[in-house]
Parts: sequence; structure tokens; C-alpha cells
Amino acid sequence: MKKIIFLLVGLIILCSFYQANAQTTATSIYSKNHIVNEKPIPYAHIREADVMFSKLIWRVINLREKMNQPMYYPTRPMDDRYSLIDLLMFGIENEGLTAYDTEDDEFTQPLTLEDIRSKFGAGVDTIRQPNRETGLMETKIVPRSMTTSEVTKYWVKEQWIFDKQSSTLQVRIIGLCPIREYVKDGDSELDGLRKKKMFWIFFPEARQLLATHEVFNQFNDARRFSYDDLFMKRRFSSYITQVSNVHDNRSIESYTVGLQTMLESERIKNDIMNMESDFWEY
Repeated sequence: MKKIIFLLVGLIILCSFYQANAQTTATSIYSKNHIVNEKPIPYAHIREADVMFSKLIWRVINLREKMNQPMYYPTRPMDDRYSLIDLLMFGIENEGLTAYDTEDDEFTQPLTLEDIRSKFGAGVDTIRQPNRETGLMETKIVPRSMTTSEVTKYWVKEQWIFDKQSSTLQVRIIGLCPIREYVKDGDSELDGLRKKKMFWIFFPEARQLLATHEVFNQFNDARRFSYDDLFMKRRFSSYITQVSNVHDNRSIESYTVGLQTMLESERIKNDIMNMESDFWEY
């Protein structure tokens, strides 16, 4: 009798093992738990008295650059991976992530899901077309879907500080703003791309979501990292477009043109990088 009981228990354990593994055989022969169970590393506390230098910086991440392509692909969820915009939309729709209006970057006016969908051009169109059977004109409603792959840039707001307690220059990302580039209906690409800021995401609020979703690693699929690692370890390419200033935080493009805009961006970056070594001088 005991042998029969042990045999039944063994069969149950074996069946449960195969059932658990059956969920992972679609994309992998083993269960991936590292990224799924990862938590964002908490920020170290910074005292106001220890901050010797602080500056707000706005920069643009262009997803067309090779280094930034892991944030753009895949254009549809696949292999347990999301593009950054699809992940943010998933967080807004299912995880309670708050999206804020782009009228300012102070995260004051929350947006609804319908507001975001309309910004992506989703909705319905009413068209008039002839009926094939009767030949009479009739009204038809055609739905317009949301195309997240049109997001090709991100605006990033961050704060750089020098902490005298640790004697280090640190950066904290404050917000992310997807930028949609698209061709208006009825226009052609020759008419030029239109740009639209979609919404602001408060980065500290999104870190838990970013930490539990992986980013493609072109060298090794077994050593992928999370979106939180990507931003915290600065695994992206970008350029500065704005720095806090007395003129209503005006952008660089408002007082420079062409090559001077790029040079001004590099000057601001170098000034901030040199700030740390300047504080170390005696």
C-alpha cells in the first residue's frame, strides 16, 4: 500500500514538473526568474547640506542610433520582451502607472488612457462610399489603430548634483517623455515629419516596472539586463537640448542654429563633467 502511495505522489510531482516547464518551452528551455524577480536598487539618501552643485538637464535619446535600438525593438511584444514605449503603455493600462500632460514637465496634470490613445491618432473615421449591391452612397465607420512604433525619440529630464559626503558627481533621472514622429493623414513624407510629445512619466514611479522587464543583449541571450539597469548604468546615447537657466529654461535651439547647437550641447556636457574634478582641486 505504501509503495502505491509513493508511486502516486511521484507521478503527481512529475506531472507538475512537466506542467511548470511546459510554460517555458515556448521561448526557452529553462525558466527565467532573475529579471522577473529583480527589484530596483534604492537611491542613497542625499542631504541638502551635502549638495554643493545642482543642475537640471534635458536631453534627447534618438532610437535610430544603434546603441539605443534595444529600446525601440521589438516593435511588437515577443519573446518576453517589450519595446520601451510598449512597456510604458502596458504599465499605464495594467499596472497603474501615471502618465502626465506635456504642457509642463512638473508632473501636475494626469492623463487618461483615452487622452493618450487620441494623441497616438487612435479613434474612428467616418467615410462615405458606394454600396456594391445598391450603388447608393452609405456611411461607414473605420477604426484607426494606435501605432506605438512611431515613437522614435525620448525626452529625458534629469538632475546632476555633486554630493560632498561621497565626493561624487551623481545623476538622477526625473522623467521620461516619448516623442512621436509621424506623417499627417493626407500628407506625404516630402511634407516633413510632425513631432508630438506624448506624455511624461515620473521615472522613480516607473522603476519597479522597468526593473522586471529585460532588454536585448546582442552578445548573450543568457545575460540580458533590465530597463532599469539600462538607465541607471547609462547604457544609452543622447545629447543635451536644454539646461536650467534664468530665461524660462529656454532650449539650446532657441538661441543657436545648426552646428552651434551641437557645439553648445557639447560645451554644457563638458562643463558638467569638469565640475567634479574642479571640486577635487585644492
